[in-house]
Amino acid sequence: MKTIALDDFLTEGILIEKKFRQNISQINWKEYQNENVLIKGCSQAPIPTWAYLIIASNLAKYARKIYFGEARRAIEIFKQN
Repeated sequence: MKTIALDDFLTEGILIEKKFRQNISQINWKEYQNENVLIKGCSQAPIPTWAYLIIASNLAKYARKIYFGEARRAIEIFKQN
């Protein structure tokens, strides 16, 4: 399972929307083609719901399944038909 960690999108300990959107636009989403992907929450800062939704909406075009949370207790939030 591939993981996208939201900690990787923090700028000086916070999530800045403009920088986040720039980083998201640079991701090669095709690398997640037919993969199971975990969107791992952030332990260092609160993450707004819109950030999860942006990542999930981009992944939904490629990933086989999308999960949220921690690897041991991941919750399936999307499944490709």
